[in-house]
Amino acid sequence: MIKKKLLDIAPPPSNAPDSAYRHRPASEETEKAMRVFETPATPPAFLRKYGLFLFFIITISYFEFIYGLWTFASVNIDFVFPILFAIPAAALLYVASVLFPKNTSKIVAVFVTVVLMCMYGIQLIYFYIFRTPLSLYSLVGAKDAMQFWDVSSSAMAKNGVPLMLLCIPVIFLFLSRKKVFPISRPRPRTVSAVMLVGLMGFVIAMLGTRATSGQDFSQYALYYRIASPELSIRKLGVLTTMRLDLKRLMFGFEENADAASKRTGADSSASLAIPKSIPRVAPPVTYNAMDINFENLLAGETDKALLDMHAYFSSIEPTKKNKHTDILKGKNLIFIIAESFSPYAVSPELTPTLYKMSTEGFVFNNFYNPIWGVSTSDGEYVSDVGLLPKSGVWSLWKSSKNSLPFTLGNQFKKLGYLTKAYHDHTYTYYGRDQSIPNLGYDYKGLGNGVRVSPTWPESDLEMIDVTADDYISTTTQPFHTYYITVSGHMNYNFYGNYIAAKNKSFVENLPYSETAKAYIAANLELEFAVKSLIDKLEAAGVLDNTVISIVPDHYPYGLPKEALDELAGHEVESNFELYKSIFILWKKGMDAVSVDKPASTLDILPTLSNLFGLEYDSRLLMGHDIFSDVPPLVIFLNRSWITDKEMYNSTKARATNVAEGDAEYEKIINEIVADKFKYSTKILETNYYGKVVPK
Repeated sequence: MIKKKLLDIAPPPSNAPDSAYRHRPASEETEKAMRVFETPATPPAFLRKYGLFLFFIITISYFEFIYGLWTFASVNIDFVFPILFAIPAAALLYVASVLFPKNTSKIVAVFVTVVLMCMYGIQLIYFYIFRTPLSLYSLVGAKDAMQFWDVSSSAMAKNGVPLMLLCIPVIFLFLSRKKVFPISRPRPRTVSAVMLVGLMGFVIAMLGTRATSGQDFSQYALYYRIASPELSIRKLGVLTTMRLDLKRLMFGFEENADAASKRTGADSSASLAIPKSIPRVAPPVTYNAMDINFENLLAGETDKALLDMHAYFSSIEPTKKNKHTDILKGKNLIFIIAESFSPYAVSPELTPTLYKMSTEGFVFNNFYNPIWGVSTSDGEYVSDVGLLPKSGVWSLWKSSKNSLPFTLGNQFKKLGYLTKAYHDHTYTYYGRDQSIPNLGYDYKGLGNGVRVSPTWPESDLEMIDVTADDYISTTTQPFHTYYITVSGHMNYNFYGNYIAAKNKSFVENLPYSETAKAYIAANLELEFAVKSLIDKLEAAGVLDNTVISIVPDHYPYGLPKEALDELAGHEVESNFELYKSIFILWKKGMDAVSVDKPASTLDILPTLSNLFGLEYDSRLLMGHDIFSDVPPLVIFLNRSWITDKEMYNSTKARATNVAEGDAEYEKIINEIVADKFKYSTKILETNYYGKVVPK
């Protein structure tokens, strides 16, 4: 049919015989046209063999680029590492796709690409909401997290652009015709070539990683020594970080593993050295320390990990008692973890009670509340336990089987206090039904004794009103009460947030956006709750003998950055200032005590323990009593830190508040920070307190 059409275009002369024309050579143009019509265009041989492999390399690199650009607003030279690690990953995905029959290979390739797209999309949305990467361990709480589907839906709507961009490789692969982008079962030689290139890519990536071994927070440190997901994603990529997360979850991981040999002088072929003499701690009248005989512990221990821990903690100098020690001894304590509370929610007009408390008691002018990997739960863990959370797990839930003698609940319970804990949301969320009783409390939540209306979010005021009589009426027994609030929870709007809608009339005339006004409205419920609590304490005649402490679980990450800037009145700096927070510590009749020393939630437990005269060992906690003479150290999830000398930004590996940082000083602090992460993890993993703290 094609030839006939060509003949119709160029008919033979009328006087020429048919046979003459049939054997007449066609012109060059005609032959060319015939080839075009007869033979469909085919891709080059290289693309037919390796097109899918190249597609996976480009797709992974593209996903990494979209994630990095949208999440961190920048892509720098470190991006070469995600590309290098994309090569071996692409080789594995290629082989997994082409092992199937020809008709199935494309389906598998599309499925694999969809899984990749979803993985990057989920990580992007999770980071947008919580400002930390998603760990695989957190998937165990996916069922509970579905209660907040509206939060995820809102985040997806606000991140529609990057999510649509992530769909492009899937659309391309799904719509591409096999003549343009063939996917078929290759010859073994082709598969071998792909695997060889993948292996070479992995070797090059690892050599490049090792080449950075002399730098702080380098690719080498993040791959082998440090569990810092945010830094790892920045410098190694999402895919490699998730692979390391899975590996560490399955096989365990010892952070800063070479610290033990440096400290004890041991090597891989020798047992850990035991110091010949270890100075004993001075009597408790001078130091916040217990009579732990580390010398005997070292002499009788054979486990290398415990030997290393004994050596480390025996080398720490305990904090001295000071003029603030015992000044609150014998008082009642109400400790409140306030959902998404911040200084921006406090004003003399709208929150007079909270404003009064924040200006009359201890006033911490330089207090920080870093975000952690499991946001709320890890925020509670740091404040309640005084340790840094382990990366990739729910530390508070995991600690529920451990001995935790230094928590406020267990300390006050030991002294004969009535210890109660309450939460106005589902009592099992984050495994609190297991962890909070282990902190030393008789615990009730929604569904387990706290009878509040099942709105979303629930009312802190209602929680106070239905629980206060449980402990206030017991006037003959001192009490310590622990509240975990929820009214300040996102999303911040007036149609899906019951508390914000309930308090809308109080904020309607504020000169802010709807989102910012909804945030303040939601946090007004805490004002009403604390006011009600104070009134009840006053009526019962115990307010003068009661201390109230309020600290947020984390900064309000549910607020868009522009709304946060709006409330602050300026653009908030993202590495340090974003986590600048509030710590209320108040008792009626107190004169204001201004504290300028940098501090964080990690310091709350030792500070309160010292103020209330509780027996604890300051060497075994990672924070310090704020009123001690120990130099300050504020530690952030990404290993940035603040001391009285520098503000060190780990993402830039340099100080940001001085013209030129002290390199040796920074190295020392970085090692201290690494040790605090390492030994916090070790305490959790080994139930260390149960082995060394006197019963």
